[in-house]
Amino acid sequence: MNGRPLTLLIAAAVVALEGLVALALGVLVAVQTLTGAPANVTTALAESGFALLVAAGLLWVAWGGLFRMERWGRSPAVLTQIFMLVIAVTLIRSDQPQLGIPLIVVAVTGLVTLLAPPTTHALYGDG
Repeated sequence: MNGRPLTLLIAAAVVALEGLVALALGVLVAVQTLTGAPANVTTALAESGFALLVAAGLLWVAWGGLFRMERWGRSPAVLTQIFMLVIAVTLIRSDQPQLGIPLIVVAVTGLVTLLAPPTTHALYGDG
């Protein structure tokens, strides 16, 4: 298979979307910390920094791994989707289904496309 299969492109897009959301949240927390009066500045800056590191990692996995058809990109992407499912279930159990249900949809989409046969063939070949 010479080109990228649609499943791999969708998987890369899902991981990139998750990275962009983490980036937006990290920037939001940083701006709120700098413009407001957080209860604990150190904690707020640590949360922002962590979100920005997660964003950088996810965007690297999406572009440098999945989009470029590198084998190593699938493992962290699958692990991320599993973590997203756990977070989604926690959100639903915390009476926040408006956040949890879309997160489940995104995570399942990511898992299905990451584990689809065309993605496996593109990343690992015939065997």
